[in-house]
Amino acid sequence: MAAFALAVVREDDRQNKMHMIKCKNISKTYTSGAGETRVLKSVSFTIRGGEFVAIMGPSGSGKSTLMHILGCLDTPTAGHYFLDGNDVSNLSDDELAAVRMQKIGFVFQAFNLLPRATVVRNVALPLVYAGIPSAKRELLAKKALDGAAFPEGFRNHYSNQLSGGMMQRVAIARALVNNPALVFADEPTGNLDTKTGEIVLKTFQDLNEKQKRTIVLITHEPYIAEYAERVIHIRDGEIVSDSKNHTRRQVAG
Repeated sequence: MAAFALAVVREDDRQNKMHMIKCKNISKTYTSGAGETRVLKSVSFTIRGGEFVAIMGPSGSGKSTLMHILGCLDTPTAGHYFLDGNDVSNLSDDELAAVRMQKIGFVFQAFNLLPRATVVRNVALPLVYAGIPSAKRELLAKKALDGAAFPEGFRNHYSNQLSGGMMQRVAIARALVNNPALVFADEPTGNLDTKTGEIVLKTFQDLNEKQKRTIVLITHEPYIAEYAERVIHIRDGEIVSDSKNHTRRQVAG
C-alpha cells in the first residue's frame, strides 16, 4: 500500500513538471465588513510551456484575481498553484517577488512608463531593483527591445514622445528584460486603436511562436481572445469552458 502511495506521489510530481501552470481547486475569498465574497471557486486547469492562452470573461468574473494568483502577485485562499512544478501557493511576499523576477513578465493596459525617462531606461528599470550593473542593464534592455520589435531609431526618445503602440511595445520589452518564460498580458490593447492593437498582438504571437514563450492574455473582448490558440472562459469565479481555438486569427506580417 505504501509503495502504491509513493508511486502516485511520483506520478503527480511528473505531471506537475510537464506543465508551466497547474491550478488545483484554487479559491479566493475576500472578507470585509459586509461579509465574505468568493471571487474564485475551486478553479482547476493546466497550461503547458509554450502555449498562448487567453483567459476571457466579463468585468467581475474573477479573471484579474486569477491573473494575480498566476502571476505570483497574490496567493489563493484555498487550493494549490504549481508553477514549473513548484507549489507557490503559500510563499511569502519576498519569495513571490523572487519568483516573479526569475520567471514572469507583465504587460498591462496602462503602459506604466516613466514619462521623462528614455525608452532604454524604462526597459532597464526592473534590473535596477535586481542589482544588475549599469552597463549590463543597457545591453539587456536593448536585447529586450529587439525581442519586442521596437525600432532602433526611437530608443533614446522619452516615453512621452511615443505613440500608444510604441509605448506598449516598450512595456512589452520591459516585461522581457529579465528573460521570463511566462508573460502575462492584461488587456494589452485596451488603450489602442484596432490597427495599433493588431501590431501589439502580432508581437505577442511572435514571442510565442518564434521565442517559445508562454503567453497568458487576459481580456473581456472575444475578438482579442481569437488571437490565442486556446481560450479559457471564466464567469462568476468558475471556468465555464476551456477549448482550443480552431479559428485562430493570425496577424499578417
